Amino acid sequence: MTLAIALMLYGSAVATVGPPVLRRLTRRGNAPRLGIIAWVVAIVGALGSWAAAATMLTVEFATYWGHPHDALRACFAIMWTPIHEDGTGATKAATFAVGALVATCTIAVVARAVTVVREMRKRTQEHAKALRLVGRRVPGLAALVLDSPERQAYCVPGRPDTIVVTSAAVEALAPDQLAAVLAHERAHLSGRHAPLTAVLRAIATTLPGLRLVTAGAAEIARLLEMCADDKAARTHGSAPLLGGLLVILGVSGPVPSGALAAAGTAVLARAERLVDPVSPIRRATTRTALLGVIATTVTGLAFAAATVAFCSAVLG
Repeated sequence: MTLAIALMLYGSAVATVGPPVLRRLTRRGNAPRLGIIAWVVAIVGALGSWAAAATMLTVEFATYWGHPHDALRACFAIMWTPIHEDGTGATKAATFAVGALVATCTIAVVARAVTVVREMRKRTQEHAKALRLVGRRVPGLAALVLDSPERQAYCVPGRPDTIVVTSAAVEALAPDQLAAVLAHERAHLSGRHAPLTAVLRAIATTLPGLRLVTAGAAEIARLLEMCADDKAARTHGSAPLLGGLLVILGVSGPVPSGALAAAGTAVLARAERLVDPVSPIRRATTRTALLGVIATTVTGLAFAAATVAFCSAVLG
């Protein structure tokens, strides 16, 4: 019981301290890839520790209900003191109810997240199929052109992956700008950014009150755009990419669920990065701080995993 409580407190500490610390380190996008890893590790660390605690409580209550003196004494006497070992029938019923409630809530959260991911994937696939029916191919352009008065460029993951650009955007963008914007979308597809975004959105939808997840999903989406910017800028230069983003900024309509749009997220912050790149010293400082955060979180998560594995081996 004591260890389960410690895991819950650890997850709560990560969920409370993580968002303000990580926001401060990643808001400028000095090291976007490392920032994404730090956010993901923090989210996995908090949710993982809570899941481990829930599992341990459920196993403890279930084991205690049937065999209070065998498995419990083998493991829990080492790690923590079992609760109510000689309790009455009412106490047994209460502890069993708590264990059942923890297990039910955990299963419900996981099921809800999986359902949301499947729904998003289904809508994305349907939209991609519709695009391939109404869009047209233009020689020399590695994208599907959609006739529309709105200036848009976005990618839709699927089989096959699809990059979409509207006719209005093709007319408004200079050739080098269009090439840079399309390279940005290809970077999303090659980096498999959409699946990560979909999973984070599903978790945020399932746990809307958990700031670590909601803030993390938004920050990771912004950092993924910066990663795609960096890859496109290395090939086509910062100026064409910045010009292309500004051409379609503010005039793009909403993109479909599951799609990633070039000018859909934090364009002004990304433009600042392209105009005024961070110094190598500041980038190194940010990376060092992020590595420290990652190491701290991973150490706690590794401890939780080792503890669960140890208890499982003893109970087995």
